[in-house]
Amino acid sequence: MKRIFSGIQPTGSVTLGNYIGAMKQFIDLQHEYDCFFCIVDQHAITVPQDRLELRKNIRSLAALYLAIGIDPEKATIFIQSEVPAHAQAGWIMQCNSYIGELERMTQFKDKSAGKDGVSSGLLTYPPLMAADILLYQTDLVPVGEDQKQHLELTRDLAERFNKKYNDIFKIPDIRLPKYGARVMSLQEPAKKMSKSDPNLKSFITLLDDPKQIEKKIKSAVTDSEGIVKYDKDQKPGVSNLLSIFSIFSGKSIEELESKYEGKGYGDFKADLAQVVLEEITPIQERYYSILESSELDEILDRGAERANIEANKMVRKMMNAVGLGRKR
Repeated sequence: MKRIFSGIQPTGSVTLGNYIGAMKQFIDLQHEYDCFFCIVDQHAITVPQDRLELRKNIRSLAALYLAIGIDPEKATIFIQSEVPAHAQAGWIMQCNSYIGELERMTQFKDKSAGKDGVSSGLLTYPPLMAADILLYQTDLVPVGEDQKQHLELTRDLAERFNKKYNDIFKIPDIRLPKYGARVMSLQEPAKKMSKSDPNLKSFITLLDDPKQIEKKIKSAVTDSEGIVKYDKDQKPGVSNLLSIFSIFSGKSIEELESKYEGKGYGDFKADLAQVVLEEITPIQERYYSILESSELDEILDRGAERANIEANKMVRKMMNAVGLGRKR
């Protein structure tokens, strides 16, 4: 069976963009692939974190993985820092990456812009991300479009390592959702939806109050034309909402355009809010139930145990390939 790896940082509530771009894909993929879904907490500390808040967010994200429908009997859910091979492999990959290619990463440029002091981890975390993926002989990585550049670097690093040392890594393929790979801000549709946006109306999280979600959708920026039509260049706000609607309803963009032909944005937004809430409300109910259960810790313990077994096999191969330690 082919294998999938994906990870999300535990840095606050999961946005609709995170859910559509990555997590929503997980539910179907777990039935077709051997899946490893990771909470990448070591990536989170590339920027300052409150330790108590970080621990809370780690547990919260684990509960959300389960609440959206990931079955721990079908998929492995684990916390990155509980598998030391990630840091070991990350260092080896860092030593096989170049400063120039890391400085070209768009996310590094965005997060370091205008700052006096920038963590070196912010620069070098793409090799750690590569290690996360390559440790599990991953065939496919489902991600949002904002991570595509990092996945391309992962492929480059794997090919470089295979050529320079032993041919031990699979070269993973990237899987992007057909629509919604990059969910945009509800207030500035030229920008990606982000939970760090100071305008709270610009993003929706999976744990927002239902009334908040409804208000945010109804206040989303559109245009003065009043026509529900997909056109990313001329109608970015409407196109963004259509993408979200398509993902949550299962209807094509064309079907939605036809349905709302001759209707205003009011009906369109009201129906979109309803469709989103129909999916998110049950997730929230399951989330709060799981968060308080001892079952969550048992699932994470089992996940860490399996992940350690798999990751340790590969890190030993990596160490042997570069000549570290005693050959085993």
